[in-house]
Amino acid sequence: MENAIGVFDSGVGGLTVVRALMERLPFENIIYFGDTARVPYGIKSTETIAHYAREITEFLLHRQVKILIVACNTMAAVAHQVISDLSPVPVLDVISAGAEDAVAQTRVKYVGVIGTPATINSNAYARAIHQHDSEIRVFSQACPLFVPLVEEGWLDHEVTRLTAVEYLKTVLCHGIDTLVLGCTHYPLLKPLLQSVVGGNIFLVDSAGAMAEAAASMLHRMRLKRNDERPPEYTYYVTDVPLRFQSIGERFLGRTLSNVRVVKW
Repeated sequence: MENAIGVFDSGVGGLTVVRALMERLPFENIIYFGDTARVPYGIKSTETIAHYAREITEFLLHRQVKILIVACNTMAAVAHQVISDLSPVPVLDVISAGAEDAVAQTRVKYVGVIGTPATINSNAYARAIHQHDSEIRVFSQACPLFVPLVEEGWLDHEVTRLTAVEYLKTVLCHGIDTLVLGCTHYPLLKPLLQSVVGGNIFLVDSAGAMAEAAASMLHRMRLKRNDERPPEYTYYVTDVPLRFQSIGERFLGRTLSNVRVVKW
């Protein structure tokens, strides 16, 4: 499948980005790669993540994608340069898209960021936000328990709510008006997180921000698909773990078909 949008992630979380792309760009072909055998990336070393990113980038470029979307915040945080150096096609990532949206939304210039330990420790969101506005103060919090809770399907469970209250204390005490959901699993927690932080804080959904950035780039570079045939969606994974189908369909919001397993 030529001229598709290539999207990759460490596991199934990036399917929230695919879902947003399907809604925003309903005629585009999409190839998704989820490294389900080696997930989670959030606790691995920078060198290991960069090595994985290089392998997946080469795999997708071999399938002649027209743009690459790094849907994994952890990969975008520590391996963006590696991916960009390899790619002859434009590369977009969720951190840049989320940072731009946060800058556009904040009024008081106090922004919170939540994500995996690797994303938060990289300080990538703060750097990306400060490239747009150095006066914005960024308060970050790693939330390692959110990913397993989402994959368990506990999207409105009391345990998840209590966990969110505990994690968010450290950023809410600074008077933020914008909170970046810095992991592609987190959009599924958006209703719960909104109820915890209250209606006065804007939640930046990295998946939605990414879809808008992709639409803008395709339009600007005249890369939009004009074919009237239905789009094709192909999903590559490195393993089909237990409950993969149910978790994947929850993230995607539709039936997950045409899944192919890649053995390195």
